[in-house]
Amino acid sequence: ELMIREVAGEILKEIGYESACSSDGREAVDLYQRAKEAGEPFDAVILDLNIPGELGGRETLAKLKTIDPSVKAIISSGSFEDPAVADFRKFGFSGWLAKPYDSKALAKILYDLLHSI
Repeated sequence: ELMIREVAGEILKEIGYESACSSDGREAVDLYQRAKEAGEPFDAVILDLNIPGELGGRETLAKLKTIDPSVKAIISSGSFEDPAVADFRKFGFSGWLAKPYDSKALAKILYDLLHSI
């Protein structure tokens, strides 16, 4: 959703992070691959559970893990019932973020994720 991507980008900028947004899973995988090849890998990714297109959040993460098995991925959703949200680690995600985004929650999850050992 364009509006959510724009808001997330603004929040990330306000809390001191650079970001790149994609409109679907395939574009996210391409952005990640290009950044890694350019020597500027992403520190983390935030994936919507229901990304439009043929690759959903889980499928996109699977593709990212073939590029970088240690990718730090946060699943984002407004739904709390999906198994990928309820047990995000089992599905390979490093964290979970509820929609709509809250700047404090976004800052906290990124700080915790990027500063964990």
